[in-house]
Amino acid sequence: MKNSCSSVSRLLGKYFDQEVNEKEKLLIEGHLQGCTTCREALRSMEELKALLKGPVEEAVQKEDFPWVWQKIEKEIRLQKRLTWWQSLHSWLDVSGLFRRRVWVPAAATLVVLLLITAQFIFKRTPSYAGASVVEYLDSPTCNVLVYQSEEPKVTVIWLFEGTEQGATPS
Repeated sequence: MKNSCSSVSRLLGKYFDQEVNEKEKLLIEGHLQGCTTCREALRSMEELKALLKGPVEEAVQKEDFPWVWQKIEKEIRLQKRLTWWQSLHSWLDVSGLFRRRVWVPAAATLVVLLLITAQFIFKRTPSYAGASVVEYLDSPTCNVLVYQSEEPKVTVIWLFEGTEQGATPS
């Protein structure tokens, strides 16, 4: 019976506050029928509750709760307000990340992403495959235009006879 009392006495407070499950409730109620010590402990809890209930209810009736809330609001307003710079600094503060090991995987991920995107950003694009070279030569009697294509190695030469206005390709 002594072992049963010790296990029930640990649950008696939860039983009094109605925080036990159904199995615990049945165990405690069955034990209380045969144990006067545990019944007395439960009765003393009920008497203590009754003793405290009266003064607490009286204090609640006397207290002016809107006045208390006004005092709280006044204290909130009187607190030192941060400047916009301090607010921004506290919002952007990442020092907490350095205290924890969270920044290690984040930094590693950032480095990997930078390396991958750098290949695409700084990728050297070859010159256009069909690039060509154009040269134009002026002379008093005729004008020449030389066009050379790199890929198929084709050279085209235009010879313009006469002045620029009346020049006709030949």
